[in-house]
Amino acid sequence: MTQDRLYGDPDLASFYDVENAWSADRDYCRLLAAGRAAVLDLGCGTGSLAAELAREPGRTVFGVDPAGAMLDIARARPGGDRVTWIQGDGRSVRLGRRFDLIVLTGHAFQEFLTAEDQLAALRTIAAHLAPDGRFIFDSRNPAREEWREWTPAESARRIGHPRFGAAEAWNDVEHDPATGIVTYGTFYRIVADGRVLSSRSRIAFPPREQLERLIAEAGLTVETWLGDWTGAPWTPGSRDFIPLGRLG
Repeated sequence: MTQDRLYGDPDLASFYDVENAWSADRDYCRLLAAGRAAVLDLGCGTGSLAAELAREPGRTVFGVDPAGAMLDIARARPGGDRVTWIQGDGRSVRLGRRFDLIVLTGHAFQEFLTAEDQLAALRTIAAHLAPDGRFIFDSRNPAREEWREWTPAESARRIGHPRFGAAEAWNDVEHDPATGIVTYGTFYRIVADGRVLSSRSRIAFPPREQLERLIAEAGLTVETWLGDWTGAPWTPGSRDFIPLGRLG
C-alpha cells in the first residue's frame, strides 16, 4: 500500500482530531480493556484511544501506525509519553510480545485493500494475541453503500482548525463495482488564504463471508458479531461488521 497523504502529510493529519472527536468505539474499547494489563492499538492514528487506555496504572499500551505524521501527533498529546509508539505496517509488524487486548478501530481495517492484505493483518493480530486475549475491529457493511453519502453536496461542512482557522471541507467519491474499492477525495479550503489541502484515499468493503473465512484462516475465532459500537448484535442492516473474538 502507498502512503495515504490524508494521514502522512502533517497539515492534513492535523485535521484528524478536529473531525474525529471521542466516539462510541473508543468508549466500548475502554470498557473492554478493563482488567487487561497489556493492550495493542493497531492502527492507532493520532493516539487518543491508546493514550486514554494508558492512564490505567500498571497497564502496558503499544500503539502502531504506518503514518509518521499521525504518530508525531500521538507522541505530543497529553499522556503520549505513557504509550510505546511504533511506526509499522499492520500486515507485517512483529513486536515479539503478546497482548490481552488488540483493537483496530476507526475502520482502519478497510485500508487493507485485498484479501491477501486483510489476511496478513489478521495474522498480525493472531501473532500478538495472548492465549486468553481478545481482539476487536470494525469494517463498514457494504450493503449499506455508505459511500453514496460522500458526495460534495452531502459532505460539505465548515470547521474550525486550531492553527489554520476556519476551513471549508468536502469529499468526493468513486465506487468500483468490480473490486468493491471506494476511492474518495478529502478537501480542506483554508478560508484565510484560499489554499486547498487535498488527498485521495482508497478503502475496501469486504463482505462478511470474506471476513469470516479470513478470520478462521488466520487462526482466530469470533465469539460475537456486533453491528455497531453500542454493543448491538449484528443484523443484515447493521452499519458495521464488528467481530469480537480470540485465538482459535
